[in-house]
Amino acid sequence: MTEHLTLMHAGRLLQSLDMFQTRFGRPSHVAEAGAAPHLPAGILSPYSDGERDAVIDGFASHQRCKTGAAAAASSLLPVTIRGEVPGRAMRGSAGFDNCSPRSEAGTYYLSKAIAPRRAAAALATLFLSILFLILPALTARAMDIQSVTSPKGISAWLVEDYSVPVVAIRFVFGGGSTQDPVGKEGLANLMTGLFDEGAGPLDSEAFQIRLDDAGAEMSFDESRDGIYGSMRMLAEQRDEAFDLLRLAVNQPRFDQAPIDRIRAQILSGIIAGENDPDTVAQDKWARALYGDHPYSRSDQGTRQSIATITPDDLKALHKAVFARGGLHVAVVGAIDPETLKKKLDMVFGDLPQNQALRPVADIDPKLAQHVEVDYDLPQTSLQLAYPGVKRKAPDFFAAVLMNEILGGGTFTSRLFQEVREKRGLAYSVNSSLINQDHADALVVSTGTRSDRAAETLGIVRDVVKQLAEEGPTEAELAATKKYMIGAYAINNLDSSSSIASTLVELQLDDLGIDYMQRRAGYINAVTLDQVKAAAKKLLSAEPTVMVIGPKLAGAGKG
Repeated sequence: MTEHLTLMHAGRLLQSLDMFQTRFGRPSHVAEAGAAPHLPAGILSPYSDGERDAVIDGFASHQRCKTGAAAAASSLLPVTIRGEVPGRAMRGSAGFDNCSPRSEAGTYYLSKAIAPRRAAAALATLFLSILFLILPALTARAMDIQSVTSPKGISAWLVEDYSVPVVAIRFVFGGGSTQDPVGKEGLANLMTGLFDEGAGPLDSEAFQIRLDDAGAEMSFDESRDGIYGSMRMLAEQRDEAFDLLRLAVNQPRFDQAPIDRIRAQILSGIIAGENDPDTVAQDKWARALYGDHPYSRSDQGTRQSIATITPDDLKALHKAVFARGGLHVAVVGAIDPETLKKKLDMVFGDLPQNQALRPVADIDPKLAQHVEVDYDLPQTSLQLAYPGVKRKAPDFFAAVLMNEILGGGTFTSRLFQEVREKRGLAYSVNSSLINQDHADALVVSTGTRSDRAAETLGIVRDVVKQLAEEGPTEAELAATKKYMIGAYAINNLDSSSSIASTLVELQLDDLGIDYMQRRAGYINAVTLDQVKAAAKKLLSAEPTVMVIGPKLAGAGKG
C-alpha cells in the first residue's frame, strides 16, 4: 500500500489531523502540555529499529511543535528573532523547519493500549498512524521524480499525483536583486510585484479577472540570487491558467499606473522601516558584513532609488533575466509528462536562450566587528556571524550536523538548553547555516531582556567556544543524524507546493534527481571527528556581533 501513496497524501493527512484537532479538540493522550504523546501499539512492528526511531522522531517533532512551544513560552519574555534574511538558507536540510526538535531517549514511547474517548480522537490517531507509517519509506520508494524535456529544450522535474485535481508549478530564473543597477536598487522587487498587473492584451483589471475565473493563484518574488515564480491551478482549468502564466512570463506590460501604485506601496514600507529598529538593524548588519557588495543593499531599495525606476528599466531587467539558460522548473500534481512538455514550451519556449547578467563577485562576510543599533527597548536582540561552508564543500554535512547540535534543533540544541531551559533568558535562540550563491555564513540569533543582554551574550559565546574546542558527543551526533533523516519529508515535502519548491532548490544546488535517496547515506557517513573538525573550523573565528537595543557595556568579546 505504501508504494502507491505519494508525499502529498502524507501532507494532507497531517493537515487533516490539525483540522480535526482544531475543530473537535486534541486527543486526550496529547491534551496536556508536558504529557508524553503516544503512537498506537503495533503500528511500528513492520519496521526495523532504525526506521522506528525515525517515525518516533517525526511524531515527536510534530507534537512538540503543536504543544511544547506554546506551553514553555508562558513564563518567558517573547522576542522577535532578528536574523539574516538569506537568499537560500539551508536548502534541503532540517533548517527549513521552524520547529525542529530531536526527541530524546525515553521522552516518546509506545502505548500498550489506547482507547480514544471521542470519535475525533480516533480519527486523529488514525491520521497520525498512517502518516508516520508511510513517511520513512516515501522519499525513497513512493515519490517518482521524472525529468521531462520539451521539444524546445525546456527541462523540468515532475511528480505526478492525481489524488487531488491540482497542479503546482515553481520556477526560478538566476539573478535577483544583485542585478539591480547602482542607483536603481529595488528594481527586481518592484518588477516581481507587476507580473499580475497586466500582460499581453490584458490590462491589470482584465488580467486579475481572468486569473480569478481560472481559479489559479500566481505569485512572483525575488531573492538576492533569483527571481521566483509560482502558480497553483485546478487541473480542469490548467489550459487557461498556463496561458495566463505564459503572458506574465513573456509579455508583462509594466503600465505606468500599476507601476505608480506598487511603487507607492513599497515606498510606504520603506518609510515605515526607517523608524523600525529591526529594519534599520538589518540594513546596518548587511553593510557591516558585505561592505559595498550587492548583498549589502536592501531588496526594497531606498526612497531615492525607487523614484528613479522607469518602465524601460523594468523591461531591461526582464529581458536580461528571463531566459531559458537560467531557468529551473518543478511541477507537482495532476498532469502527465506529454501534456507538461507542451505547457513548458508554451510558457517558456519563446524566451531567449542566454541571460545577460551582471557579474557578481564571491565575498566572505567581514568578521570580528561589533555593531550597535542603539534603541531604548525593553528587550535586546543579538546576532553573531561566523564563517559558513559552501554547499558543495566536502565537509558540508559535517557542518550541518554541527549546526543542528549548536542551535538548529529547536528544543534540544546546546544553545536552547543553556540559554532558555537552564536560565530562562530567552524564548528562542537558534543558529542557521546561510548558503547563498556568493557568500556563506553561520548566524546565531536570540533576544532577551535588555538588563540581561550582556549575560546572555556571554553564555552564547561560552557555548560556541566549548563546542569549538571539544566538539559534540557521540550521543548528540547519533540523535541529530536520526532526526535529520526522519524529519526531511515532514519538513520539506508536505504539500504539492512545498515539494515543487524543494525540487527547484535541489536543481539550483545541482544535487541530482536522486538526491533524496542518497541524502541519508551522506548524513550517516559523517564521523564524530569530522563534526569536531567542522566545529573547530567554523566556530573558532571571532564573530561579528550585533546588538539591537540599549547600549551594551563591555559587549565586544565574551
